[in-house]
Amino acid sequence: MTSTAARITFEDWGWRYAERDAWAVRGVDLRVEPGERVAVVGPSGAGKSTLLRAVAGVLPDEPDATDDTAASVRGTVLVDGGEPRAVRGRVGLVMQDPEAHTVMSRVGDDVAFGCENAGVPRDETWQRVRHALEVVGLDLPLDRSTTMLSGGQRQRLALAGVLAMRPGALVLDEPCANLDPAGVVQVHDAVRALLDETGATLLVVEHRIGTWLDLVDRLVLLEPAGGVVADGAPADVLAAHGPTLTAAGVWVPGSEPARGSARRSTRTPPRTGGTGAVATGGPSGSRPFDEAGADGGTDAPVGDAVLLAARGLGTARGRRQPVGSGIDLDVRAGRVLAVTGPNGVGKSTLGLTLAGLLRPAAGSLRAGTDLADGIGDAPAAWTSTQLAGRIGTVFQDPEHQFVARTVREELAVGPRALGAPDVDERVDELLDAFGLAHLADANPFTLSGGEQRRLAIGTVVASRPTVIVLDEPTSGQDRATWQAVVERLGGLADAGTAIVAVTHDQDLVRALDADEVVLGATGVTAVSGAPAAPVRGRHGPATGVSR
Repeated sequence: MTSTAARITFEDWGWRYAERDAWAVRGVDLRVEPGERVAVVGPSGAGKSTLLRAVAGVLPDEPDATDDTAASVRGTVLVDGGEPRAVRGRVGLVMQDPEAHTVMSRVGDDVAFGCENAGVPRDETWQRVRHALEVVGLDLPLDRSTTMLSGGQRQRLALAGVLAMRPGALVLDEPCANLDPAGVVQVHDAVRALLDETGATLLVVEHRIGTWLDLVDRLVLLEPAGGVVADGAPADVLAAHGPTLTAAGVWVPGSEPARGSARRSTRTPPRTGGTGAVATGGPSGSRPFDEAGADGGTDAPVGDAVLLAARGLGTARGRRQPVGSGIDLDVRAGRVLAVTGPNGVGKSTLGLTLAGLLRPAAGSLRAGTDLADGIGDAPAAWTSTQLAGRIGTVFQDPEHQFVARTVREELAVGPRALGAPDVDERVDELLDAFGLAHLADANPFTLSGGEQRRLAIGTVVASRPTVIVLDEPTSGQDRATWQAVVERLGGLADAGTAIVAVTHDQDLVRALDADEVVLGATGVTAVSGAPAAPVRGRHGPATGVSR
């Protein structure tokens, strides 16, 4: 089925958010003809997401020329020659935050929502729903609760809802940011199939542009408050502006970081019989917790004390949805542990359990004496203040942890609650380190997705906990801000902090030379340092190793 492709036009267009001094984007002149496929790139904070929201007619504020604190707009943005708000339904937007798309309690109803609002007949709506879910690879019952979906599954659900609408323009804001490698391929192929079937116009924003190079006709480089600085065929733009693109934070293909590039010190060799993450009972299994130097005793290498030990750990989302089982691993001081695996297997749930925010559903999670310090060895029983100084957590959706009115106040919350004497110094240092100084007085909820994630990391680092658990810490980052985040994490690990990163970002795993636990549908399927052949652990078979 074909649809009439939309034309998108920007003429000297700019937007400033309410209560912000700087323009999010300004001076944009861009014309996208019907059926063209265009990738928009640029550094974090260049206004790429704002640009896409303008096309979809969903910017949050109505400009008011009489109010200095209200949003401001200049120039025009048109879809098919009209105001975007007047032609809603012509543009299908998938935003950075997939949770923002979820409006219904069941998967099928959520995908059908857009079609129903567009007046598509009931029988055709449900045909489209099933087809869209199949195309994006979301093999779930139509009555599955949307609250039970992982972040990556929500991303596919959001895309399915847009695909079902069959819009004249498909507008995608980092649609692969929280997806596993197989999911990236599936989403890419789903977008290709839709474009080939409908002829729709495409605007896609992605820092890792290599994903879309085979699909787009044009590459547009956006500069903060500077408009379009490069526009042309992808090969031509990459050839003529390669250094500029790299400096602007674009992940130019071939620029992947080397293993260990974010670690300044040599990693402590793993003790005999174990690694920083181990499957107990296999050939590389660690000794039991009480025998593994959990208190940092003489048999533990300096800086390698076991801070958290999971044995037979079961995880669950609420009381009725068990996710993982039989998980054995150690979190050690000065080491980086990467938790990887497909979407929906419980990586985030494991991270929240290790962080003491969810109770183990089975087995045990025990803190070593270096971490527990006389308050009990069950992190889930600790108070929020006790956790803040010991285990810090960065959620997959960073806005869920914001509590203050400005970026500066947000960074000060943790250290102030802990009674730190140098709150202002910590805040100033982190504002500079994470490229947020110019946003110090901004409301955290007005930041871009990448800026919000760096702020969330900064708020946890500010409290200087012994263990930091991060869920997709590099999502939404350009190449430069990615480097800043990863180097900071590497520096913390070198100084003795234990880092647990739930991630699909293999560049992060390589740069931090992390130990790796790979989760599958049946639990831990592989552990770094284990033999490549399948092994059988105490709690079930390990089906292979990915390193």
